[in-house]
Amino acid sequence: MNLIDLGLAVLALSFALGIIRAVRGPSVGDRAIAADLCLYAIVGAIALLTLRTTYDEFLDVILIATLLGFLATIALGALVGRRDS
Repeated sequence: MNLIDLGLAVLALSFALGIIRAVRGPSVGDRAIAADLCLYAIVGAIALLTLRTTYDEFLDVILIATLLGFLATIALGALVGRRDS
C-alpha cells in the first residue's frame, strides 16, 4: 500500500462520514456542510487518481467541480442567511 492508496482510503472514510452526517443532520446547515465534505472528498479522490494515472484531463474536471461547489456554498449561505433574518 502506497501513500496514494492511503489517501484514497482516508477520503473514502470522510465521504462515508459525510453521507452519514447528511442523512442524520438536524439542520440545513449541517446537511450543506456534509454535502460540501462529500464533494471535496470526491475531488480529492479524482486528484489522487490523476496522480496515479498521469491522465491530465481530470484536472479540468477538478477545476469545474471545485468552482461549482464554491458557488453552491455561496448560494446556500445566502439562502440560509435570508431565512434566519
